[in-house]
Amino acid sequence: MDDYSNDIILTGDRPTGPLHLGHYAGSLVNRLALQGRCRRQYVLIADCQALTDNAGGAGRVAHNVLEVALDYLAVGLDPERSPFVLQSGVPELCELTMLYLNLVTVARLERNPTVKAEIQSRGFSRDVPAGFLCYPVAQAADITAFKATLVPVGDDQLPMIEQTGEIAARVNRLAGRDVFPEAKALLSTTPRLPGLDGKAKASKSLGNAISLSASADEVSRAVQAMFTDPGHLRVSDPGQVEGNVVFAYLDAFDPDKAAVEDLRAHYRRGGLGDAVLKKRLDGVLQDLLAPIRERRARLARDPGQVMRFVAQGTHAAREVAARTLSEVRRVFGLRELEPAAKRLAATW
Repeated sequence: MDDYSNDIILTGDRPTGPLHLGHYAGSLVNRLALQGRCRRQYVLIADCQALTDNAGGAGRVAHNVLEVALDYLAVGLDPERSPFVLQSGVPELCELTMLYLNLVTVARLERNPTVKAEIQSRGFSRDVPAGFLCYPVAQAADITAFKATLVPVGDDQLPMIEQTGEIAARVNRLAGRDVFPEAKALLSTTPRLPGLDGKAKASKSLGNAISLSASADEVSRAVQAMFTDPGHLRVSDPGQVEGNVVFAYLDAFDPDKAAVEDLRAHYRRGGLGDAVLKKRLDGVLQDLLAPIRERRARLARDPGQVMRFVAQGTHAAREVAARTLSEVRRVFGLRELEPAAKRLAATW
């Protein structure tokens, strides 16, 4: 078993809607496994970053802060061991972003593969919001503010971690010492869960994902609609496993890996119908999501307590981010007009 006892972990999500199975397989599973095994794990609710392409729906973003926090609690994240941090409640992150923007060129931001792909998928062309283009810099601020050494992500976020490393290295060179440690990505065994339609990764915005709060009927309907093998017309026909969404979800969520391998071999040689596979997957997902859904419903009865968890985590995180900001301001030669602790006391 890997030793994470000295690692500081920064992870999180944009509150653009309830979390789904792609989040669960891609990062939540890792967060749960790391909880209590690392030095500290911060879970960021990135509402400021959500506004970079949702500024017209600011009220929706604010509403989804509670939804995401409920999902965190429902899957088992403990705010004592993995404090929830509201990004907009830590203004030091914004100042760090502004300082780091002086270390990055527009050309470098435009070359970031994740940014390029997201710009294309949203049809921004040259009308891309400046905040969206600068998303990697804001993420670097989040990671370095807590001097994170490990970042659980999906594989689409690897270019962001790479750019964070570049920015941290430039700060270290300016300082003439190691202000920031290296932040490494930690991929799950399912870094990219496909969408129900098989055309892209599972995504809230594309509507091709199963939310963690989905009802039993919604889960069943989603499984029945999953893309399989269009050439598998008869039960007796050999089927193709590659690109088959049902098998991708069985690989991600079925705890009986040996049974899934047997199903895979049977499907390839023929004699196994899609209905049988989908029935098995439906049962697997119902078993996984039923307790999460029940805990979520119970927690939702006291939204005030949920938001108190967020406030407590955010307050503690500000103290850490303020110390980092003071250090970075000195690297840039900026004068401290008052101690960080005094600023904190005046604003909380």
